[in-house]
Amino acid sequence: MPAANQVTGPETSGEHGTMEIPDHSRWASTPAAHRNAVAAETARFVSVVKGAQPATPVPSCPGWTLVDLIRHTGSVQRWFSVLLRQLVQEPPRSRDVDLRLPADEDGYPDWLTSSAAEAASAFAVTDPDAPMWVWGADRHARFWVRRMLFETLVHRADAELAVGLRPEIDRDLAADGVDEFLVNLPFASPFAPKVANLRGDGETIRFRCTDSDGDWLVRLRPDGFGIDHDAAATGTATPADATVQGAAADLLLLMYGRLDRGSEVFESSGNEDLLTLWFSNSEF
Repeated sequence: MPAANQVTGPETSGEHGTMEIPDHSRWASTPAAHRNAVAAETARFVSVVKGAQPATPVPSCPGWTLVDLIRHTGSVQRWFSVLLRQLVQEPPRSRDVDLRLPADEDGYPDWLTSSAAEAASAFAVTDPDAPMWVWGADRHARFWVRRMLFETLVHRADAELAVGLRPEIDRDLAADGVDEFLVNLPFASPFAPKVANLRGDGETIRFRCTDSDGDWLVRLRPDGFGIDHDAAATGTATPADATVQGAAADLLLLMYGRLDRGSEVFESSGNEDLLTLWFSNSEF
């Protein structure tokens, strides 16, 4: 685990890529919805871990216990809150932040609640449209709110899996999360180096929600990859070289490696080698 006052991990690493990606995706919820969802997801997280054994292993995060999971999530919320308050304009040189960690493990659920309160306080004084440094596509404060939401949501699901519960995720929120993942993944190579292997000669992969109109066509090019926004703008179902489809919540968990694409909840078709390339190199 990180030192008491330092946040570690990929969330604050990286520089901008060279791809041109619109600031606003057609799937993105409003910043206000993201702010509210951070609070709601944190509350659900806390309800799962309160009363659970702190040393419970988290299978979806090998080597972590529930305490590690809570500490990571709360630390990220507090660190993102610092970035938002400062509206940083360049990559931070230090990740030191006053985490105010609890004195004992039983205090971690309440500490996570306080972390969400810190985030809410930062949201209240930050213009979501303010330009600032981010590691992803949307170079505004709203990026960090959206990123905090899905960081919290996925780790809430991790906590549920650890205690034997099946995660339930709102359909529209899950589709938003799939979009957030795909939009930002091209920028993640500084902390997810295998992403650099996602290259091709124009091959395409479609990710489609079977319970909503969520539909993303990702194109692999010699210089990188990304969502084919031109295809999306036409409103036509452009043929893809490979397709993976499933419920939005399942697709979101698939993106983050919490479900295997061989699961019966997914239907895959097309170029199997292309799908293997994607899922072998898209770890976030």
